[in-house]
Amino acid sequence: MTDMQGQPVFHINGEAGWINDPNGLVLFRGEYHVFFQYYPHAAQWGPMHWGHVKSRDLTHWERLPVALYPDENEDGCFSGSAIVWQDKLWLLYTGFCENGGGENIRQRQCLASSEDGVHFVKHGVVIGEKELPPEYCPQDFRDPKVFVKDGAFYCVVAAKKKGGKGRILLFRSSDLFSWEFVFDVRGQDGPGEMTECPDYRDDMGLLLCSEQFQPAEGSKHRNIHSTFAQFGVLDVQRGFAAEGKADILDYGFDFYAPQTFAGAPVMIGWLDMWDRSNPTARYGWAGQLTVPRKLRAENGKLLQQPVYAGREAVRRADARAVQDRLIVGAVKVTAENLRAFSVDLRRKGDRFVRFSLQGGEWVFDRSLAGGPIEGAERDADSLAGIRRMPFDGAAKTEIEIVCDRFSVEIFVNGRALSSAVCTDPDADGLKLTLDADASEYLRYDIAEQN
Repeated sequence: MTDMQGQPVFHINGEAGWINDPNGLVLFRGEYHVFFQYYPHAAQWGPMHWGHVKSRDLTHWERLPVALYPDENEDGCFSGSAIVWQDKLWLLYTGFCENGGGENIRQRQCLASSEDGVHFVKHGVVIGEKELPPEYCPQDFRDPKVFVKDGAFYCVVAAKKKGGKGRILLFRSSDLFSWEFVFDVRGQDGPGEMTECPDYRDDMGLLLCSEQFQPAEGSKHRNIHSTFAQFGVLDVQRGFAAEGKADILDYGFDFYAPQTFAGAPVMIGWLDMWDRSNPTARYGWAGQLTVPRKLRAENGKLLQQPVYAGREAVRRADARAVQDRLIVGAVKVTAENLRAFSVDLRRKGDRFVRFSLQGGEWVFDRSLAGGPIEGAERDADSLAGIRRMPFDGAAKTEIEIVCDRFSVEIFVNGRALSSAVCTDPDADGLKLTLDADASEYLRYDIAEQN
């Protein structure tokens, strides 16, 4: 990534043009590969390509040539996933055909492969209308996530039942080319109008998916499009047995369409949201991906921890009052029996982003950050630039804040809240106050690789 004022330093973006969903997260020949939905010609959504980067440390990314382009057989290469098989890198993606729009749209699952992990050959449609049961809509059938279970290939695919809402379908293959329908994973409509970007991790018994236009649940999720995690067991003979309730994956303004790495419980999401204004268009780009997050399950809850290569720069044994400077980097605060907390980030004059403990819950406020980011949500919190997250009142509170030039990601005891911000480029003030029995403050610098 280029280290310029108008670019993130260590968050993946398109450098120029538009990006959205992360795709094809995979470890191939000792390197982490990340693909993403990409339109290189303007800072707005357009015919989708697959952008491509790779890394050895999940922080410093090397930009590679575009992996997939639309061609005469498709109007866009929509989201999908990757897997390593027979020492090749394989991509399973959605081929989008406009066909005049409406019910004439066709979305089919297509296959591509690479010998070197850089140059890809397309093999055409492998899951099309003849594999899709007739009660589902061929115009809303996308985002395959492939995985291996019991020696066979499986993939979950987002779909919509005719006259209904979002579904997740399971398909099976022995060779990635020939697929058969297995079952409707949830067996009922999802809570949103359309389900997108499903991801199942058999090693964790974890199903992730994004829901478009799911009604808000109090202050739990206010975004009109949100992402959820559901524990359960996927028995390929009997179906998916859910354990507990689905829970929101991120409480911030900007998080959608996450995917985990094939073979590793590390997740990356889109650090943006549909139906949002785009203040970074003036720099020629739109959209970025989150910092990678290691996932683990504990007492029926999904916990997230950011992954980055940083150097410890400042350590203070008492964090009751801290004045510091931070634009790019991370802060860790630990507190015992936390009673009060407030931190201003990217502060310059009367402009800042604030994260604080108020009335027994965490409150994130970007209303005074600078450049406004507006969305389609019309509730009071959204209009005021506010998002909320539960406070668990644990004896020990661990707060980790990861900042880049255009984003703030906050993790508290495994919960996450992520939002894009558009502050003045030189706004670097950090002011922290807290009340606790004991506390510690650490700051990590994250620099671009030389």
